[in-house]
Amino acid sequence: MRLLRIVPDDTKFDFMRFRRISFPISALLSVLAVVLYFTHGLNFGIDFVGGTLIEVQQKSGPADIAKMRTILQGLDLHEVQLQQFGGPSDVLIRIAQQPGGDAGQQVAVQKVRDALGSDLEYRRVEVVGPRVSTELLAFGTIGLGLAILGILVYLWFRFEWQFALGAMIANVHDLVLTIGFMSIAQIDFDLTSIAALLTILGYSLNDTVVIYDRIREMLRRYKKMPMEDLLNISVNATLSRSIITHVTVTLALLALLLFGGQAIHSFTATMIFGVVLVGTYTSIFIAAPMLIYLGVGTARLSAKEEPEDDRP
Repeated sequence: MRLLRIVPDDTKFDFMRFRRISFPISALLSVLAVVLYFTHGLNFGIDFVGGTLIEVQQKSGPADIAKMRTILQGLDLHEVQLQQFGGPSDVLIRIAQQPGGDAGQQVAVQKVRDALGSDLEYRRVEVVGPRVSTELLAFGTIGLGLAILGILVYLWFRFEWQFALGAMIANVHDLVLTIGFMSIAQIDFDLTSIAALLTILGYSLNDTVVIYDRIREMLRRYKKMPMEDLLNISVNATLSRSIITHVTVTLALLALLLFGGQAIHSFTATMIFGVVLVGTYTSIFIAAPMLIYLGVGTARLSAKEEPEDDRP
């Protein structure tokens, strides 16, 4: 068992001391992310701006995506994306919204058919109109809002309102920074990005609840311990679990990023930033010290002093 012990049992790292640094940095980055969103914008995918999806399969051998991309770029169809998915002969072609409504989209599909020839089997053609894409964006935003509200209600009943508010601030912080990253990196923002944001919410919440549960346990046991010391002990007690989970998730996401192909590139890139670079940091340096400013544990001051030999 000692070979699997990542963090020694007597670890006493002072995490709370860094809140005077992490809070201003996080606030500055959040403001920067909001500014980037309004000035630089997001690179909305076809799901949200409309366009055409064409699924093709090479009849003989693997598909030559590089050659197909070169051919389609000469058709003047604005944004055209090609990605391999499934087998080596399967290709998904995305064409941006064309002027002229549905008729313009049909003309674009016919241009693609004529340019690529008859060596391809056209398995699926879907046209996503502007109205449908606007509804998808609205429903995706509503889904994120309902998820955040549901988390708030759950934590309110599971812990106390201070814990719920602290977790909500941490989760919103994760979402804002992730959206800022997607804005500056111009990663495609589509329905898979919504799924990535919801997954980041779940991961960050899970990590935060583990720490909060240990904090609540310590609050019941040590009535007069200073809040900073109690939070440090709680975070150090869960540090081994956090590191193991962090490393495991990182390895899985790196494998998806390197070998998953272009079809899930946006999803994995967003997940790596939100989970690896933001989620774990937020749980330790934002969610936990936030309880100090929310007044958690102040009611313990009138309680009876715990025995000296019961201190950790």
